[in-house]
Amino acid sequence: MNARQPTTALDAAQTRSQIDALWDSQIVPQLADYIRIPAKSPLFDADWAANGHIDAVVRHTATWIEAQKVDGLALEIVRLPGRTPVLLFEVAARQSTSLQTVLLYGHLDKQPEFAGWRKDLGPWTPKVENGKLYGRGGADDGYAAYAAIAAIQALHCQQAAHPRIVGLVETCEESGSYDLLPYIDLLKPRLGDVGLVVCLDSGAGNYDQLWLTNSLRGMASGVLKVEILTEGVHSGDASGLVPSSFRIMRQVLDRLEDSTTGRLLPASFHCEVPPERLAQARATAAILGEEIHKRFPWAHYDCGGSTAFALPTTTDPLQGLLNRTWAPTLSVTGAEGFPALKDAGNVLRPYTAFKLSLRLPPLVEAATAVQQLKALLEDNAPYQARVTFEGMSSATGWNAPTTAPWFEAALNAASQAHFGAPCGYIGQGGTIPLMNMLSQGFPAAQMMVCGVLGPQSNAHGPNEFLHIAYAKRLTAAVAEVIARFV
Repeated sequence: MNARQPTTALDAAQTRSQIDALWDSQIVPQLADYIRIPAKSPLFDADWAANGHIDAVVRHTATWIEAQKVDGLALEIVRLPGRTPVLLFEVAARQSTSLQTVLLYGHLDKQPEFAGWRKDLGPWTPKVENGKLYGRGGADDGYAAYAAIAAIQALHCQQAAHPRIVGLVETCEESGSYDLLPYIDLLKPRLGDVGLVVCLDSGAGNYDQLWLTNSLRGMASGVLKVEILTEGVHSGDASGLVPSSFRIMRQVLDRLEDSTTGRLLPASFHCEVPPERLAQARATAAILGEEIHKRFPWAHYDCGGSTAFALPTTTDPLQGLLNRTWAPTLSVTGAEGFPALKDAGNVLRPYTAFKLSLRLPPLVEAATAVQQLKALLEDNAPYQARVTFEGMSSATGWNAPTTAPWFEAALNAASQAHFGAPCGYIGQGGTIPLMNMLSQGFPAAQMMVCGVLGPQSNAHGPNEFLHIAYAKRLTAAVAEVIARFV
């Protein structure tokens, strides 16, 4: 593989023209229809099978792919009993001597609605504004299957050689991909010898160049619950004698996190940053500078005639990159046991429950971290309160394999051809469980992990958008890289 001699296989202007036209005429309208379907991941919709939304987006995407009449393409919806379906397509090799396979990956399940959408926007209400398609799931990452087909069509239009291509689109990613491994086991003989993985479920440091994700954090989530009473009681009668479940919660979390700095205390949740990743982070910090932290929607207020903005944990670009990609961090993403503010009387609540999302460095094994987390939080509870931690999902992070010379050259050529700038390398704080599965199953494969989630795109939160112009260029870049894998 390392001896591969890449050659320019595609006419960049023709590739862009064709892909732009397909995005404008078909893909954007298709994604608008996709956004309208509330296909929440099973973790957020226990009745997903009965509700039928996941099946609807799979059928919607499959129907469009079949309508494209891509030469040599075979498509199948694969279903295992009791599991979310996957979409599998295969395109035969054309004029290629390679016996390896290119695997294209995406997912169609979505995060839940979340609050805070602009009044004229909504999670299931698509809207195109200023070159952005707003709505849940378009960028994360319903576009992936459509972009994959568009890239293949660009190859065929120019009669370019390419190896065998397989597409795998799952519907359980936002729940930790717990349904995916059984499908990988089932389908592995059909996947073949995978030499290149193109995963279209990641992010971008800016919208000015192609970005390759070189690491992903792991994740462990669960519900931490503190119970002190069997029912609520008058706070005037009980407070001072009955400890607040919220105060106990604070004490328990203090075992895990330094609330002043945000640093997680267990040493086992940390790891060293590999020298190659540190060097790439320095280069990326020089490219992005203050945009590393300025891209977030910081709260602000008037302060004596000037605007004061909330501050990040650090304004140092390099440290900021490392904090969000190689440092373990804790987020509380949900709460239970609290009445709405308008309903909150003078009552000492019987329990407090938090949903915890723990992001782990790429080299920390998630299952072990979950066990350690449970013991840390549950043992020796203050006041002998009932403290329980129930894990929900977990996934070990991922560190990219060493980049082969041909792959690095192909990435830079694709970025220069379609963005006019070299490829950038960036770690992502999110988790894509499939990547570790594929790295273990295909240790020699090169991993093109990329995506459209750039500044302000806000996946999982309100006002999520897909940057259409960037998505078009990324689609063209994917075609270019595949053309150089022959």
